[in-house]
Amino acid sequence: MVLATGNPGKLSEIRAILAPYHWAVHAQSEWDVSEAAEDGLSFVENALIKARHAARHTGLPALGDDSGLVVAALQGRPGIRSARFAGPAASPVDNNRKLLAALENVSGKGRGAHFYCAMALLRHAEDPAPMIATGIWHGEILRSPTGSGGFGYDPLFYVPGQGCSAAELAPGIKNRLSHRAKALAALVDQMLREYSA
Repeated sequence: MVLATGNPGKLSEIRAILAPYHWAVHAQSEWDVSEAAEDGLSFVENALIKARHAARHTGLPALGDDSGLVVAALQGRPGIRSARFAGPAASPVDNNRKLLAALENVSGKGRGAHFYCAMALLRHAEDPAPMIATGIWHGEILRSPTGSGGFGYDPLFYVPGQGCSAAELAPGIKNRLSHRAKALAALVDQMLREYSA
């Protein structure tokens, strides 16, 4: 299948999680597929848009992933604009700085947040009944970045059950706990049921 993303971190995580199933996952860049216009109003809509775009351009089953950070104190922002929170050409460092500035005067439970992931698998570009799965990972926003692993907001996302940031987790642990891992596990369950029927 083709993964509808240009994010190498997502590709690496998804390949690692799917490795036991021996499914070949290729980045859409291998076919020079451009990034889709993410103009949906929800993670699910954007996952579908990306998957349909990749399937249309490659002729292969396509997996779309749209995920981001949801902070209650910011009315759900950065949400579907997580990768562009600080602007269209923002780097992860820029986004993290903007998030910290926005939460500067927020403390305690107000710093609660969760990562949300929506995944959509289209068997072909015109698939009218795509497989859809979601996952949520609860945590808190730290006051400064910690750790060098992961990507995106991971250095600011504190995982209470682990006592560290997502960027300090070993990849194998993160790939069991994360929003993406949960969504992908639910999607794999749907795929296995369909293809073993």
